[in-house]
Amino acid sequence: MATPTTNEKKVSRNDYICDDIAFSILSKLPVKSVKRFSCASKSWSLLFENLNFLNKFRNNLVSKPIPLYDDDDACLLFKQIAPQTTPETKLSLGLGEEAIILNLDLPSIFNVNYANPDIDILGSAINGIICLYDYDDHTNVILCNPYTQEIKFVPYTPTKFQLPDDTGAFFLHGFGYDHVHDDFKVIMYVDCDLLYNEYWEDDTPDSFWEVYSLKSNAWRRLNVDNIPVLNDTPVGLEVYLDGICHWLGTKDEETYHVVSFNLSNEVFFTTPIDEYVPYCFKLAVLNGSLAMITMNDKTMSFSISILGEIGVKESRTTIFNVGPLSFSIKHIIAAGKKGNIYFSKERSGKIACFDLTSGMIEEIGLEGTSYIDQVVFYKKSPNRIEELINN
Repeated sequence: MATPTTNEKKVSRNDYICDDIAFSILSKLPVKSVKRFSCASKSWSLLFENLNFLNKFRNNLVSKPIPLYDDDDACLLFKQIAPQTTPETKLSLGLGEEAIILNLDLPSIFNVNYANPDIDILGSAINGIICLYDYDDHTNVILCNPYTQEIKFVPYTPTKFQLPDDTGAFFLHGFGYDHVHDDFKVIMYVDCDLLYNEYWEDDTPDSFWEVYSLKSNAWRRLNVDNIPVLNDTPVGLEVYLDGICHWLGTKDEETYHVVSFNLSNEVFFTTPIDEYVPYCFKLAVLNGSLAMITMNDKTMSFSISILGEIGVKESRTTIFNVGPLSFSIKHIIAAGKKGNIYFSKERSGKIACFDLTSGMIEEIGLEGTSYIDQVVFYKKSPNRIEELINN
């Protein structure tokens, strides 16, 4: 074997990268990539236990540019509920004095005979469009562009008229955008086990999933089964990210999974979740990453973990531990741009924003005494909903 030359020896000696440089490079990668590199060396296998690396990773995570967040037309969309004495629900677009109040006649829009329907936003705002639904009847759905104030009523699923009259058997699970087919879709689960009818007493139909397509303006059944379902309202337990709807689902009320539904190929993936505390767990999109926020009432704190890879339980990594705080949190509402976490305070009920970068807390002041229970990041768009049908 030939003896290495002096130049070859120099190259091999300089082939080593010091930890500081390696950490700087790795801290800019997504969780999935960092996990895959963890087998390269012993020190890399413990990266998320290294405070120096973790601080760099946190800063890069919340500071990386996201086109949606950095756009001048981006703002916050608040779902404002007026007091019970005022029979209307408001959507407030923007912040503070710049807010645009949309006084929508929701009872008329949703065709309900009660004055103040409980209307929620399903998932995220996508290309300027949001999905609103009646909490008491999930077959009552509309698509809305708050900027143009255009409203599109989603037709009732034919299943509504084929099954016994029980609106409690329909459960919305997601709203998102299919970028392959340029289509908006709504996902719903029909739980036939909840329906009781003498005709079906001994032969209840199987439960099933349906999807609504804006392009075809119609519902159709999905050929899937044994998918974990939400056991509570979608608010805070369902998000949309990059063509996929995610929600926290259960099969037996004991084992929980993050369910991920690809809107383009309509395939489901599940990721097991070891621990789950009802009313203390939220799904969120944190600066382009799928995040899980867990609150601890006893310590007045919360933690944020990132799911690095769909379907891989071990890819879930805790990134932030915040607290103890000087006050109790009633509930986490949403995660916004640059690591902002929005929540309501326990005693006052006021909405506050916690900046993960600076650790500062700022109350958000909106005019009036309306109650805010949802915050959605929104980008203004002149898109017309009707133009997308059969386009």
